[in-house]
Amino acid sequence: MIRLRRPATAAALTLAAVAATVLGLAGPASAHVTINPQEGTQGGYGRFALRVPNESDTASTVKVEVNLPANAPVGSVSTMPVPGWTVAVEKRKVDPPIEVHGSQLTEAVSKLTFTAPPNGGVKPGEFQEFPVSMGPLPEVDTMVFKVLQTYSDGNVSRWIEEPTPGAEEPENPAPVLKLAAKAASPGASAPAEAVAAADDDDDDAGSGTAFGVAGLVAGLAGLALGGLAFARTRREPVAKS
Repeated sequence: MIRLRRPATAAALTLAAVAATVLGLAGPASAHVTINPQEGTQGGYGRFALRVPNESDTASTVKVEVNLPANAPVGSVSTMPVPGWTVAVEKRKVDPPIEVHGSQLTEAVSKLTFTAPPNGGVKPGEFQEFPVSMGPLPEVDTMVFKVLQTYSDGNVSRWIEEPTPGAEEPENPAPVLKLAAKAASPGASAPAEAVAAADDDDDDAGSGTAFGVAGLVAGLAGLALGGLAFARTRREPVAKS
């Protein structure tokens, strides 16, 4: 019986080792730059944060370059201060212009560069968020933000690979913001339906009022007839036996 258990034990240990290896390989691959939340609405505004984890065991992240998609310009882009970090904003010409609150803008933000202070940055085992407010969001399905992450030892992680529908996630994926179409405005038939419903309610109310008046008249007539009958019985003499 001992000989029968040894193969089973060996197989279980082998499976455990394989699972640990797979999970160990999958862990670092999932720690990439992301944008949160990952969804927005076309034509709307939103507050988003670029989340940058540090994947190095010995160096700190000292610079983060965020490239906005050239095919989906955004009229208004503003950053939130990150303690100790500075941000440089680069713009580019756009044609046709972008309309924002009735104004035609011929420039749009093309790149944001966040730089850590001396001897600072995102240390190993930490992450940092860089909040950004954007809008109105373009009428596209997705916005791809290509990011370069520079470490204090000079190494650069290039998060620039765009996803392919139906394919596995690339090794160095770029952050992707999905945009949903804005809700359609109510159709012109809605007011007509409301008017028709109001007319029906008025008809029902009129019918109810008519029936109520008729019932009241009938009730008064009944009371009058009852009163006459009672008066007659009072006037008739009582027959003597």
